[in-house]
Amino acid sequence: MRPIALVLALVACLDVPALCAAQPDPGALARARRAYNEGRYDAAIGAARHSLEVPDQVNGARLVLGRALLERYRAAARLGDLVEARDTLRAVDLAHLPQAERYELMVGFGQWLFLTGRFGAAAELFDSALGSAPAVSSPTRDRLLDWWASALERDLQDAHGDAGAIYAQVLDRMEQEARKDPSCAAAAYWIAAAARGLGRLDRAWQAAMAAWVRTDLSHDRSEVLRADLDRLVLTAIIPDRARETAAARTDQRQAADTMVTEWERFKADWEPSPPSPSSQP
Repeated sequence: MRPIALVLALVACLDVPALCAAQPDPGALARARRAYNEGRYDAAIGAARHSLEVPDQVNGARLVLGRALLERYRAAARLGDLVEARDTLRAVDLAHLPQAERYELMVGFGQWLFLTGRFGAAAELFDSALGSAPAVSSPTRDRLLDWWASALERDLQDAHGDAGAIYAQVLDRMEQEARKDPSCAAAAYWIAAAARGLGRLDRAWQAAMAAWVRTDLSHDRSEVLRADLDRLVLTAIIPDRARETAAARTDQRQAADTMVTEWERFKADWEPSPPSPSSQP
C-alpha cells in the first residue's frame, strides 16, 4: 500500500486567478497565491492575512489562508493550524464566491476531512471536485486525482470494505485519465496499484514498467512518481507475485529475488547510455 507520507506529498495547486483591490495592498492576494503554488506556506499565510484587510479580497484571502494552513499542518502537525484552517474555510461567503473558487473551497474541505481521518467523506468531496472542476492545469488535476484515490484506499484500509469494487473504480477512472493525458502521474501510479489491489498481478507488473517509462512525461513529478513506483513494486507487487507463483516459502523467496533482479535490470536498461569516449570534445 502507498505510504501516507508520500501520498500527502502530492499537493494540490491553486489555479484561481488573483483578485485585485485598491487599498491597502492590491498585490497581497496575488502574492499569497503565488507563494502557495510555490510551496512557501508561511509566506502565503502572511500575505493572505494582510489581504484580509481589503474588503474585496476577504473571500479569496480566506480561501488561500485556509488551504495554506492545511499544508503547514501537514508539514509541522500543529493542531492550531488545522483548527484555524477549518474555521477560515467555513467563514468563506459562498454566496459571493466565483464558481472557480467554489471548486477550490470544495478541495479545501476535502483536504481537511482527509487530514482528520474521514477518508470516505474526503473521497466524496474530491470526486465531486473532479466532476465540477473548471479548466485547471494538468498538474492540479493530477494531484486531485491522487488525493481522491488515496482517500479511497485509506478508507478501504480502515473500514475493510469491498476492495474489488473500490479498486475497480480507481482503475476505470485512471485508465480514462491516462488516455486523455499520458503525462498524468497519478494515473500512471494508480493503474498499477489498482491492478495489484484487484489481484491482477501480471497487469500490475506490466503497468508498473509502463508507468516507469512514462515518468519522463511527468516533468517535475518524475522523481516522486519513480520513488512511489519503486516502493509499490518492491513491497507489494513482487511479494504478491512470488506468493502466487510458488507454494513453498523458500521458493517464494527465490521467485521474489528473481523478480527484483528483473526489475532492477529493467530500470537500468531504461537509463540513458553514457556518451562514448569518441563523442567527447
